[in-house]
Amino acid sequence: MSDWLALEQAYVARARSLYRDGGAPMEAFRRLVRATATDGTLTHRVKELMALAIAVCIRCEGCIVFHARAFVRLGGTREELLEALGVAVEMGGGPATIYAAKALECFDQMTAAATRGQAAS
Repeated sequence: MSDWLALEQAYVARARSLYRDGGAPMEAFRRLVRATATDGTLTHRVKELMALAIAVCIRCEGCIVFHARAFVRLGGTREELLEALGVAVEMGGGPATIYAAKALECFDQMTAAATRGQAAS
């Protein structure tokens, strides 16, 4: 079992440093992230769920951490995640099952922490 909350803190610290020192390319990426993190035809919550499923398919733990946190903050449910993880496994095959399990574990830890009032900033 991974400690997803500790991983989140480490990823957040690394990201802060990269964004602070990364210049124009990182500022452009941040603008892209902010632009997609809005409601449109798709809600921000649905977009985060999509990003989480894609993170499973591309096997990116850091992406799982960031998008699971956003999905939890936006009120995403375990049932929604499980359905999306099924689609991710369909598209990503066997390797996606490993990362789907990681995403579910991450979501469960973050949800439990949110109910206790703990979250990385």
